[in-house]
Formats: sequence, C-alpha cells, structure tokens
Amino acid sequence: MSTPELVSDYATLLLSDTPLLDVRAPIEFAQGSFPCAVNLPLMNDTEREAVGIAYKQQGQDAAVALGHQLVSGALRDERIAKWADFMQKNPEGVLYCFRGGMRSQISQHWLKQAGHDRPRIAGGYKAMRQFLLQNLETVVQRSSFLVVGGLTGCGKTDVIQTLDVKIDLEGLARHRGSSFGGRAQRQPSQIDFENSLSIELLKLSRQQHTLIAVEDESHLIGRCAVPLTLRQKTQQSSLVWVTAPLEQRVRRIQRDYIESLARDYVAEYGEAKGLELYQAHLTKSLHNLHKRLGLERYSQLQQHLKTALSRQISYGEFDAHRAWIEPLMTDYYDPMYRYQRQQKQSAVVFEGNAQDVIAYLQAQGH
Repeated sequence: MSTPELVSDYATLLLSDTPLLDVRAPIEFAQGSFPCAVNLPLMNDTEREAVGIAYKQQGQDAAVALGHQLVSGALRDERIAKWADFMQKNPEGVLYCFRGGMRSQISQHWLKQAGHDRPRIAGGYKAMRQFLLQNLETVVQRSSFLVVGGLTGCGKTDVIQTLDVKIDLEGLARHRGSSFGGRAQRQPSQIDFENSLSIELLKLSRQQHTLIAVEDESHLIGRCAVPLTLRQKTQQSSLVWVTAPLEQRVRRIQRDYIESLARDYVAEYGEAKGLELYQAHLTKSLHNLHKRLGLERYSQLQQHLKTALSRQISYGEFDAHRAWIEPLMTDYYDPMYRYQRQQKQSAVVFEGNAQDVIAYLQAQGH
C-alpha cells in the first residue's frame, strides 16, 4: 500500500503520539508547537526572513528561487540527512510546515528522494492548532469537573497526581501556581500549554471520561493563563477540600519548594550556577509579595530567608527555612485561601485529608 501524500486525521495523530517533524523556522517553533514535535527546519530564521522579504518585494517566483539558492549544496544535504535520521528512528513520523504548503511539500519531496516516503499534515500547523482550540472548547463544555482545593501545602497536587482521570494543570504549565511556584525548567509558551491541555482533554474524551478532577487554580499559573472556557467551568463546579495539619503542610512546602527545587536547579544548571539561580528565585518570589505583606513583616521574613539560605548553602541544612515558611503560610496564604473557601462553601461536596479525598475521588470514577 502506498503512503498517502497528506493526512488530515488530526485526532488520530495526537491520540497516538505520532512523532512529528516540524520544518518551520525555529522562531515559529518557539512560539508554539505540539508535544511530539521536533524542529528540524527547512530554513533557519535568517533564511526565512530573507525569503519573506523577497516574496513581498518581488513575488513568489523570486522568493522560491532565493529559497533554493539559500538551501542548496552541502547545506541542503545536511538538512535532508537530519530529516532522514528522524524518519529512520520514527518510521511512522509525519511532517508539517505552517499551512501545509510549499515548505512541507519541498521537504516531503526531498525526503522521498532520500528513500523516506512520508506524508505531510494537510493544512499544517495552523489547521492542527485550530482543531485543538475547537476540541478544547467542545470537551470542556460537555465535561463535568471536580475541583480539588485546600490550604497551601495540604497536598492538592499529590492528590491530583494519584488519580487516573484528571488534568494536571500545574504539570502542564511546569509551575506550582503561587508566587514561589516557578521551577528550574522554563514554562511552555501559552500556545504550547493550550495545545498540551487540549490533547489531554482529547484523550480523556476518547476514553469516555466526562467527570474530570482538576486542582483549584487562579487565572494564571505562572505566565500560563488557564483558558477562559475551562476557568468559567471550574468556577461553577463542585469542590473537594483537602485538609492537613500545619506541621505537615510546612514539611511539604519545605520538601517541594525548597529541597526538591534546589536539586532541580543544580541538575538543570550545575551546582554553582544552579544554587545562584535558586537563591535568586526564592528572594525574588518573596519580594513579589512585599507590598501585600507590609514593610515590617516583609523585612522579618526576608531576614529569615537570608539566614536559611546561608545555613543551607554552608551546611546543607534546610530546617531553618521553616522560620519564614510557617508565618508566610499562617499570616498570608491561609487567610486568603480560607476567604476563598467561604465564598465557595456551597460548592463543597467533600472534605478530608489527602487519603480520604483520594478514596472519595476514586469512588467517583477517578
């Protein structure tokens, strides 16, 4: 059976995690792509810009001629070799450009000449992005959600990660959702966040799941905005409230936001640079709250943080961080979350510790 030239079953491509060869320029890829895509461009950013200028000033024929001139000889062979290697490792792979037009047609033709007859996506990136946006709207509207809430450090994220039928928004956003929630790894672009979210919803929908657990989030998770449709739906949804003693919550915050985060920064950037960025992250995160905390309280917490970081770096001790974690929780975060809980009291359908909440949610089909 011959390989089709075009594929347009976007759902199947995404549900099966089909490896995707993105031949757009790096700047386009950085703005948004798909989880299973690898960027091996036909033209780099500079070449694409030159071709674009030629198209505007001289027309399509001149632009195409310049493109072939810029990507020729050894450079052309090098790029084909990278595509061929990708297809060799991913024989089910599919390629695409922005609109499924000339760039992907040229890449497809060159790949076929190199012995790899693979289809390209009809309509390219733009068509698949539109499919995902529509899918997000559709699945959210026809689904029901159970929102997992609770005070800072109660283990909401741990609960979500235990479940089978859930959307881990913080995982998709690579951010824990508070001023201190940044991670060592960069967050995805807004488009990448939305695409990944839509794919997760598509998978749950195809598995016939219509009651989905999500963590209670604000409008922004770091720099990633929760889509308005989902935000509005969860604001109207039932709420499950996780409880935990203060000491347990402080330990969890120390584990996730201090100890694990330090290891992540070191793993990502090396020890010296990683610890430098880690300290800067915590210092800036606290400073972001200084207006809300007030000068006196902020100055006290700032000094506790400085002392704790010094002991951590010098002696490898983490417990000194509790001197600022606990008052920040009890004096700032807890009152804010308790107020939000009061506003949503009528929506609360269950309350208990993490294990009780997990058992309740699993009984609901999660």
